[in-house]
Amino acid sequence: MPANAVERSDPSQQPASTRHLLVRLVRDHVRPHLGRLLLAGLCMAIAAGATAALAYLMEPVLDQIFLEKDRELLIVVPVAVIVITLIRGAATYGQAVLMAFVGQRVIADLQSRVFAHILRFDLAFFQDTASGKLVSRLTNDVNMMRNAVANALTGMVRDSLTLLFLIGVMFEKDWKLALIACVVFPVAIYPIARIGRRMRKVSTSALNELGLFTARLNEAFQGARHVKAYNREDFEAERTDRLVESVFRLIFKQSRIRAIASPLMETLGGLFIAVLILYGGWQVIENALTPGAFFAFITAMLLAYRPLKAIANLNASLQEGLAASQRVFDLLDTEPRIAQAPDARPLRLAGGALALEGVSFTYPNGTPALRDVTLEVPAGKTVALVGPSGAGKSTVLNLIPRFYDVDEGAVRIDGTDVRAATTDSVRDAVALVSQEAVLFDDTVRANIAYGRIEASEGEIAAAAQAAGAEGFIAELPDGLDTVIGEHGVKLSGGQRQRLSIARAMLKDAPILLLDEATSALDPESERQVQEALRSLMQGRTTLVIAHRLSTVENADRIHVLEDGRLAESGTHRSLLAAGGVYARLHAKQFAAGMAAE
Repeated sequence: MPANAVERSDPSQQPASTRHLLVRLVRDHVRPHLGRLLLAGLCMAIAAGATAALAYLMEPVLDQIFLEKDRELLIVVPVAVIVITLIRGAATYGQAVLMAFVGQRVIADLQSRVFAHILRFDLAFFQDTASGKLVSRLTNDVNMMRNAVANALTGMVRDSLTLLFLIGVMFEKDWKLALIACVVFPVAIYPIARIGRRMRKVSTSALNELGLFTARLNEAFQGARHVKAYNREDFEAERTDRLVESVFRLIFKQSRIRAIASPLMETLGGLFIAVLILYGGWQVIENALTPGAFFAFITAMLLAYRPLKAIANLNASLQEGLAASQRVFDLLDTEPRIAQAPDARPLRLAGGALALEGVSFTYPNGTPALRDVTLEVPAGKTVALVGPSGAGKSTVLNLIPRFYDVDEGAVRIDGTDVRAATTDSVRDAVALVSQEAVLFDDTVRANIAYGRIEASEGEIAAAAQAAGAEGFIAELPDGLDTVIGEHGVKLSGGQRQRLSIARAMLKDAPILLLDEATSALDPESERQVQEALRSLMQGRTTLVIAHRLSTVENADRIHVLEDGRLAESGTHRSLLAAGGVYARLHAKQFAAGMAAE
């Protein structure tokens, strides 16, 4: 399934049936809690039986107490009512608690499973899918599933049992009247089913719009600095207003559809009661039925009307939850493109030499990136990749840790094709420091330790010192325990980059990938970060992408990419002497630097 299958954008694609979704939900997620479910079912049956017993008692109350004035039953029946209601209350409480546990446990487990599944997707998936849409799957969609599992399914089982017990009472009192009821009840089911189908369709559209809305909020909040810099508050507000209005219309439509169920059931119920009074009253007048039996029947029928009406309303909620379930299951059914080979073995390192052999690669959207590229990075050496924007430099870095797989050729580490090694062992061998320092809303200590979770306090401190970060860390309010905010917003660019370097140092991987790690820094920050990088690069196989050629003049070898091909290779001096692509890039940067001065 393609990465963008996270959105059901094809209108011709048929949604899964209610039965299919319910079977999958129960089989995969509810069945592990079978013990609690059986106990809850027993509680539901007891509560339903108690409700039916209350209806059954109407006959002796009317015939033997009110008409025959039986004093003994005047004591027995009220006591029986108290006992029955106590039993029903206890059973109702038991099933509510048990089903609440199962429902919440199922959804919590599902959230964890979906999140873990998403994290295993390849990089192309995250580039093709807005993060806000994924957040919506784990919040809006799963919350609707929670309502379906914890409330709708529970209510439908409970109310169906109650309905069955009450229908049994109705047949016991008058089978002819009960047959009339059994004709009318299915008539009521048809519009309920139609309402459910409409609700499912509208709910799917509403969830899609909510996903877009979440994505829009995520973009606006993360880009707040630029929104303000360009005075685009009103523009963003108007764009969001359109989405809010679309969500409003769909949610309101859901409410209208859901609201149809109640008056529909009221109308059908009124017609049915009128027919029963007419027929039952005639039977009582003709002495074919006692008043007690008739009122017991009416009581059972009225009590049955409540769960039938509840089922009509719950069906709408169930269809909302199933619409969300289908979207979540679609996500779980999406497989990552980068899959580990069944016979993959851990990578056997012998220095960390890198090699690309005849590599060609095209991005999933059809953009060609590399064409028959062959190059080497000897173990322990520093090699630079340079070239114009779009030449394919970052693509080379993405292929080494298998963020993508080559279309042709091979990427090798110490002679082993990375596709033949386990993915974990390949990525354990690589440390990445990119232009954008990716930090988490946690402490300084936690961000450094992300490179090796089990690292000791001393190792974390040593990594911070080696990265030149100990000075500014000491000045922070809580030192290593300072929370640095989302994306490290409380730190400067140079400080964030040095924490990234400390993280890479702590990982201590034999291969280091530097993706324009200093291009976004001011001269002083760049100087400090370059010192930290020199310390990090010692003894490691290092592949550097650099925009400023002055930062790679001392590399052991420089490979120049142009239009996805390897244009030339050599040292800084030899490439300048060759007068090719590198020499032209160098001349442009030198001229730009002179003009800036």
